[in-house]
Amino acid sequence: MTVSLRVSGTVRVPGDKSISHRALLITAIAGGEARVRDILPSADVHATARVLRALGIPVPALTSELVLRSAGLAALRTPTEWLDCGNSGTTTRLMAGVVAGRAGLTGTFVGDASLSRRPMQRIARPLSQMGAEFTFERGDGLPMQVRGAALQGISWRSEHASAQIKSAILLAAVSSGVEATVYEPTRSRDHTERMLSACGATVEVLPDGARVMAGASLRAVDVDVPADPSSAAFFVALAALAHGGELVLPDVCLNPTRTGGFDILQRMGVQLRVDHERVVGGETIGTLVVAPNTLVATSVRGDEVARAIDELPLVACVAARAVGETRITDASELRVKESDRISAVVANLRAIGVDAEELPDGLVVRGSDQPLAGHVITHGDHRLAMAFGILGAVPGNTITIDDPACVDVSFPGFWDTLARATQARAPAGTSTDAASNALRRLIVAIDGPAASGKSSTSQWVAKRLGIRHVDSGAFYRALTALAVRSGLAPEQWTETGVLAEAGRVSLGLTERSVVPLVDGERHEEELRGAAVTAQVSRVAVMPAVRAWVNDRVREAGASTDVVVDGRDIGTTVFPDAPLKIFLIADPWERARRRLVQRLERKPTDSEIAVETEELVARDARDATQSRPDPSAITIDTTSLTQEEQVERIVALAEAVRGRPHPPSTS
Repeated sequence: MTVSLRVSGTVRVPGDKSISHRALLITAIAGGEARVRDILPSADVHATARVLRALGIPVPALTSELVLRSAGLAALRTPTEWLDCGNSGTTTRLMAGVVAGRAGLTGTFVGDASLSRRPMQRIARPLSQMGAEFTFERGDGLPMQVRGAALQGISWRSEHASAQIKSAILLAAVSSGVEATVYEPTRSRDHTERMLSACGATVEVLPDGARVMAGASLRAVDVDVPADPSSAAFFVALAALAHGGELVLPDVCLNPTRTGGFDILQRMGVQLRVDHERVVGGETIGTLVVAPNTLVATSVRGDEVARAIDELPLVACVAARAVGETRITDASELRVKESDRISAVVANLRAIGVDAEELPDGLVVRGSDQPLAGHVITHGDHRLAMAFGILGAVPGNTITIDDPACVDVSFPGFWDTLARATQARAPAGTSTDAASNALRRLIVAIDGPAASGKSSTSQWVAKRLGIRHVDSGAFYRALTALAVRSGLAPEQWTETGVLAEAGRVSLGLTERSVVPLVDGERHEEELRGAAVTAQVSRVAVMPAVRAWVNDRVREAGASTDVVVDGRDIGTTVFPDAPLKIFLIADPWERARRRLVQRLERKPTDSEIAVETEELVARDARDATQSRPDPSAITIDTTSLTQEEQVERIVALAEAVRGRPHPPSTS
């Protein structure tokens, strides 16, 4: 019997990312006290909060109802640290506008490898013309230093329809108290204009742009953040691709500059209606009700592109299941998003078996009903991960995502929400929930004293289970490598200095492991080289560095099934791991194994004795960390071969997963 996909229930997607950014930023510079409800607590919005705090604004934790109290623009001060924007282009460009408009204020903006490649001259040119000063270390990307000034007004005609460029100019004008007019080739999102107006600025909406008048006196206002239409679009597409059922998406922002994706999907045949439409805080919101239907190809071009720029990768994935040829043009802006989305979407569609073609300013997709299978490379782009994740939820398709965790920048909990929204109908007599099985996280935490064989056993267990091994030690090595590159003597290294470069390190997922990427690339030879090996222990003992590495390991466990080994994995990093193992062995046997590995020969008894003394002394120093978590399963490996250790752990892991494991074929 053919498995079908049914959708059901109510899905309240997270708060709108664009409005969440602006709710924090504009409330902060307006001054006073305001409540912000239902803010999106994503990585990108956390980046805006982090940058505001660094500039002197006491932004509270991003809870469902936060109260922000600020002295306004007067509270801004030159930060003592870099302004780390993570992966958020909105944070970078909008905050650069605010800094540019404040004389005496200087800030250096940095971000992850993906953000560092995105073009920033497009905001630097108009803001420099207004009087601010920009310095770039590497051409057009980050790091970028912005030196504020008393700006002069501007009338700017932008080459790009970009809400970020427009907002940077308008916010710089408000920050400096001058007039600014921005003209665009097509209309972009207008959330900044709406919120500035709500806070007391005089904003004029033009047929082809916007103008903010000089001398705005802002006041903070409460903000109710509606559900993000870009996030809702993924579940509109899911319902469209299903074979039955209905999804209800409440409180979705229906700002006309944001609904282009819905219009395109409806044109392709999606059954979508809007209930309970109303205006809240200047934004139109409503409840979307979506049901499956036969999909047909379409063309997307011209002004429609700007209104659907974030949804176009999703449209391309839906087109893979539509009848006919879908053509997207006039979309060259996609090449300078979190990734080159044109190239990445086409490459990934081809990788899973779709007939797709890249155009200079867009792409062509020819739909079919053939099963799709393959591995998707997201380049850290959250929208690619979610778009292909929706396509992968269709029964018959077998699609894996290299970096599922990257969705957290806009939609924390996306994979769990997808699991709840889908139901897999299996043959009679079975009760398979395909989505839940596919998305369930297995974390095997393996601890133990020094030389207990944690690392090699963990790698073998991960291979046998068909999941990934997290090399936590490699993240210490990545930070050490950056410290070595700095040229400072190791004696001068500090926690603050080491962690200042941490934004350059990100998670990379290979077929069988989670590894650190430095500036988006693997540097295995450098990380295992003598210079790093000689100094990594110096870095690893820094408490703040250990906390940072632990956070990266947690991110890995949130994104994919993993086997993780370390000294405090089961007690500190993953205290709720479904399976915790603590390996022990007689000190003599541990010493013998270590020497065999090190010497590549049979060690003498005297050599083993010396090594045993060193291990016993180390055990005494590490007594706290050497104790197993109370819920851990202790395995004495003294008389076990490594294969026997692996078999025992794999059997326990498969019991947790609820299915028998196949015997080893090695």
